[in-house]
Amino acid sequence: MSAHHPSTNSRDTPEQEDKDLEKTPYHANTQDNMKSDTQPSSDSESTAISKSKEKDLEHGAEDHKTTTDPNLIDWDENDPANPLNWSTAKVWCNLGIISFFRFLTPLASSMMAPVTNLILEDFKTNDQTIGSFVVSIYILGYALGPMVLAPLSEIYGRLPIYHINSALFVIWNMACALSPNINALLVFRLFAGLAGSCPVTNGNGSIADCVPREKRGKVTAIFTAGPLLGPVFGPIVGGFLGEGAGWRWIFWLLTIVSGVGTLISFCLQHETYAPILLERRVQKLKQETGNEKLHHKHSNNLTKPEIFRRAIARPLTMLFTSPIVALTSVYAGLVYGYTYLLFTSFERAFESIYNFSNRLVGLTYLGFGIGCAIGLYTIGALSDRLVMHYSKGTEWKPEYRLLPLLPGSLIVPIGLLWYGWSAEAHTHWIVPIIGTAFVGLGTLAIFMPVQSYLIDAFTLYASSAAAANTIFRSMLGAFLPLAGPSLYAALGQGWGNTLLAGIALAFTPMAWVIFRFGERIRKGYPGRVK
Repeated sequence: MSAHHPSTNSRDTPEQEDKDLEKTPYHANTQDNMKSDTQPSSDSESTAISKSKEKDLEHGAEDHKTTTDPNLIDWDENDPANPLNWSTAKVWCNLGIISFFRFLTPLASSMMAPVTNLILEDFKTNDQTIGSFVVSIYILGYALGPMVLAPLSEIYGRLPIYHINSALFVIWNMACALSPNINALLVFRLFAGLAGSCPVTNGNGSIADCVPREKRGKVTAIFTAGPLLGPVFGPIVGGFLGEGAGWRWIFWLLTIVSGVGTLISFCLQHETYAPILLERRVQKLKQETGNEKLHHKHSNNLTKPEIFRRAIARPLTMLFTSPIVALTSVYAGLVYGYTYLLFTSFERAFESIYNFSNRLVGLTYLGFGIGCAIGLYTIGALSDRLVMHYSKGTEWKPEYRLLPLLPGSLIVPIGLLWYGWSAEAHTHWIVPIIGTAFVGLGTLAIFMPVQSYLIDAFTLYASSAAAANTIFRSMLGAFLPLAGPSLYAALGQGWGNTLLAGIALAFTPMAWVIFRFGERIRKGYPGRVK
């Protein structure tokens, strides 16, 4: 039995969503209509829930019975309450808000990079390692936050976790602006990073919730742009604002902008997580019918503490029991760590070699940003087309998302060598900046396919898979920059970046292994995701 309702739009309120849930009747699921909410609605690509365990594990789904259950609540084919059936306007309203925070919170990570000297001078210290830690401790928050935030989103839904953390992000940035000493600033930056990790960690799950598989490439490109372009524009804003109004005004600006974004999200954002939406429907129907046997396909008999215990362990469990999650996390983590190591080196390199002011140092990050923008346009446009091309006449595979990984693995070391030796030779300042553009292009060619791949390979548990990836890469992003001052002091820009390029080149075969044997590894060693 299918329900027919007017399509929802971007102005629907959460209360209207509840009405949609209430009005759509429950039905007995058959093999024909028992579609996973994590799969696209087209007939050619839909997957029945009752397919083999191997297929369930491939997409991170739970096992389901193949027999008809009159008490099982599921989505109708055109159910307006199903996020996969939302109007384009409503989907982009939700994803647009998340994308805004996915740009803003990484922006905050690097805004201090050009003005660390001002902060050290204000707090009367000249420890350059502390200066680097002011930037990187925020990324440490990115490593710790996903351990809790991803599991909480799979228990209570995406929406309350987004709202709580966006509010906390406002509070902790305000605290940074009022910091009385360097130790307080470091603590407040850590907590701001914890709150700021929410949209980066849970955003991938939101894509899986409401975007069909065949359309995820372009959406993921936009989502990936935030965590990469945010740190690029952060130093530009921070350099001009810090030198003109003082470093504390950087945090006041973050407080104001994030506060406005938080208010908008409270008004317009909606819940997208299917198990939570189906649970609301079940509870309403139980009240209406008195049938306490009603349940949905994600129901279980576990208590919330037990669910949380399992969910909080899932990201680390996936990281250590799923080789494919581990391999992609290590590779993405290396590139992510290099990004922040380079960012913390720009101030010293361009001030000492080219005598740039704080404002001009901020502009040097544009080279990396231009490279990312080129990658965003080309890879974002080609991703879905490549997947559809290679899927013709054969089974669709998440590994097709990893094709850009192959050239990206070579572009990064090329960019590092270009940047390092042109700066060492004191060439015109534009030459090393061109080198950073290659690093940016290669970074996006690695980062974006990995994100798309984890979403497609672990759809139901996309947030946990992304959390595992975020935890590892953020640890490298937090601690690799601390090695920057001593590395460049000992080896200089030329040999220092040659060492980094050599390590990146040594990891190049990993990209080919992931692409060539990823399916075999993923199916043979799926890891423990339940």
